[in-house]
Amino acid sequence: MRLSCKDITFSYPGSESRILEGISCVFSRPGFHSVFGPSGVGKSTFARLIAGQENYSFAGQLEMDGINKILYSYNLERLPGWSSTGSHLEKVVCPEKLVLKKELIEIFAIEELLKQRFHELSMGQQNRINLIRYLLQDFDLLILDESLANVDEKLRQSIIPAVKQLFPEKMFLYISHHLMEVSTFCDEIMVFGSSAEQKSYSTVLGQNCQNVENIDKKKRDKTMLEIMNAF
Repeated sequence: MRLSCKDITFSYPGSESRILEGISCVFSRPGFHSVFGPSGVGKSTFARLIAGQENYSFAGQLEMDGINKILYSYNLERLPGWSSTGSHLEKVVCPEKLVLKKELIEIFAIEELLKQRFHELSMGQQNRINLIRYLLQDFDLLILDESLANVDEKLRQSIIPAVKQLFPEKMFLYISHHLMEVSTFCDEIMVFGSSAEQKSYSTVLGQNCQNVENIDKKKRDKTMLEIMNAF
């Protein structure tokens, strides 16, 4: 499984400014990878281009090997409000994934939310429900664009390793503003520079920890410093 980008450049029609300029990177294997950087530098645009969400052409090459189905999950995505969240999940899950659904409900700690309607939930609760909906579908690459925003940090630190364990042959692109979390749990980290005027991109290797118990804090701190220097 491999995702390769070479000299990707993109600007919206009618705009003189380039949102993305000359991005080259490779995500070379399954697992949790990251697109990291401050707001406004094009991370979501880049993710949507990969997912085919942007209906505009771009310059450069985007190549995929072993990736046929891409899903794009994002923060504050809405679900229908006329039924309970539990009823919605029942409708979208196929019979062979009922065991997986039960596992995810426990991992994401949403059992008590299944009788509530989506609009009754907090933003963090909504994001948890929404992400489960995507994990129950078929995919090769799942892009998580702030998909765990507003979720309690301790819960996120249990969710990410569990997802990695449940889906070892899948690829994930995790967009997040949590520097420590990205450094700890992600493998290949694409860093977008902080300046919107002078584009810069680089790749840093994260610690790719499988659980919070095996975190090497010195190595993690070194990764965090490398990411900050890449700005």
